[in-house]
Amino acid sequence: MAGDLPQYEVIALRYATRAGARPDHFIGGDPHDQPAPMDYYLWVVRDAQRLWLVDTGFNEDMAIKRHRTLLRRPAQALGLLGIHCADVRDIVITHLHNDHAGTFNEYPNARFHLQDKEMDYATGRYMCCDRFARPYEPDHVTGFVRLVYKDRVSFHDGDAELAPGISVHLIGGHTAGLQCVRVHTARGWVVLASDASHYYEHFEQRRCFPLVHHVGDMVAGFDRLRELAESPEHIVPGHDPLVMQRYEAPTPELQGIAVRLDRAPVTTT
Repeated sequence: MAGDLPQYEVIALRYATRAGARPDHFIGGDPHDQPAPMDYYLWVVRDAQRLWLVDTGFNEDMAIKRHRTLLRRPAQALGLLGIHCADVRDIVITHLHNDHAGTFNEYPNARFHLQDKEMDYATGRYMCCDRFARPYEPDHVTGFVRLVYKDRVSFHDGDAELAPGISVHLIGGHTAGLQCVRVHTARGWVVLASDASHYYEHFEQRRCFPLVHHVGDMVAGFDRLRELAESPEHIVPGHDPLVMQRYEAPTPELQGIAVRLDRAPVTTT
């Protein structure tokens, strides 16, 4: 029962940003040609007994190569919460795109949780197509293959409970093996959508981000997010700058850097 489950602290850490425009973020474009920046996050899930990291972000090399602004290295962002890379034992990789798996090698003691379908997709026939392959970095993907041979990857075939109150759920759509993370908190079930919904508008208006492997799975994924979350206000998109406005920082010093997702949003606009 939910009442017997741990209530985790969930923190979004903003580590990078880039410029963009609304037409860039929707299949078919958008009639409002207005600026629409994109933020980059990693997420911490923890209580007194457990520490989980969701995704690992990227460093200076990817920021330069892909024309983004790195605000702080992911490891530096974690350090602001008193977390050292060597202390992290479990990491969920929502998918293997460069901005979600780029610093995996900085966690020497971690076990990585990945969907079977994501590894199949990232090493299979679809990578012969530049459209699908471009967001991946071959060095990242081969790095994960090496981790497999070191027995440091736990594969999941669909939905799986990782610990009491923490589970992963196969969504697909954006990539064949994209997974979201469901976490039990004091305010109920929070869902870290990652790129199942880049922005709030995607799941709220059932509109799709242009970088997509399977449009039908992406649309069905919006419904799945709603099924898993306590309410639509408990769904946290993967790249929306509004996340930093809707939630409170853990401390005044972390304003603009981190927000508490296990607390109710202070605004929904």
